[in-house]
Amino acid sequence: MDTVATQLKLALLAISLLFLPFLQATDFKYCDNGGNYVVKVNGIDISPNPVVSGKPATFSISASTGQAISGGKAVIDVSYFGFHIHQETHPLCEETSCPIAVGNFVLSHIKFYLDLLHRRAPRCRTRKALQTLSSEAHLIRGSYTLRMTLTSDGIPQLTCISFDFKIGFGASGFSISDA
Repeated sequence: MDTVATQLKLALLAISLLFLPFLQATDFKYCDNGGNYVVKVNGIDISPNPVVSGKPATFSISASTGQAISGGKAVIDVSYFGFHIHQETHPLCEETSCPIAVGNFVLSHIKFYLDLLHRRAPRCRTRKALQTLSSEAHLIRGSYTLRMTLTSDGIPQLTCISFDFKIGFGASGFSISDA
């Protein structure tokens, strides 16, 4: 009897471990649902998740392409509660190895989220509200939306996706959603 119960527990544990990658994956959506992009995104992994203020965060985007890509740009826009607060542009070849061959590849973007977003906040009532809510680390904890557009010469959008991420409290990783 004990053996059957133990085997059942082990089987349930094994099955639950199979679903672990799906629980850690970040949901994303294409900017244009009908868009026929050259680059198809397969998944996004954010580490740590939630992002911890002052610590490096890695955004890894697994994707595939049906045509070789020699270079281009990655344009990253960040919004907080619908307000655009930050934009940065990086050469595509800094985010992955170029040229990108036909098939699967990974874009990795490492970012330190300290006071960069806070300093770039819109200069209006929103900025005042952001300053009021800001912590000692000069970064507001909470949910952000990141929009990434990949472009190259001759192709205005290789792909365009958006996804949400959270910035948590200190080293504990406590986030607003935990409160």
